[in-house]
Amino acid sequence: MTESSEFASGRSTKHNPRVDEELEHEMQGMLKAERQTRAEEWREVEPSAEGDPDVDADPEGTLTGGTPVGMDADAVTARAEIARWLDRADYPSDGAGLVEAARDHRAPDAVVAELQRLPAGQTFERVGDVVRALGYPTET
Repeated sequence: MTESSEFASGRSTKHNPRVDEELEHEMQGMLKAERQTRAEEWREVEPSAEGDPDVDADPEGTLTGGTPVGMDADAVTARAEIARWLDRADYPSDGAGLVEAARDHRAPDAVVAELQRLPAGQTFERVGDVVRALGYPTET
């Protein structure tokens, strides 16, 4: 089968006809959004039955988390944004090196501006050192 006849027939030569039909079946469900897109019915999620209890992500408040002790929400956000734009390979480094690394990673201007506030002549081993040098509280 030549390449042009493959496209003319609408079938792929990379799969057998049965697999092509299964893939087409999955795509039709996805395109029409009338049902799940699984080809095998046993993979579909069963809906909750009437009378079943509601699913709760935190039943009776058993999950814990949030802001670490000693930190506030602003410090958590700042630390997360700085960590998002700097890799482990960027450490150890001084403030100028971290600013350059953040720019190389196309960090937002707000993150670069924060890193530009780092004191000169100090080497930072990890993001916690950077956050502390910027004056944010860290976990105790």
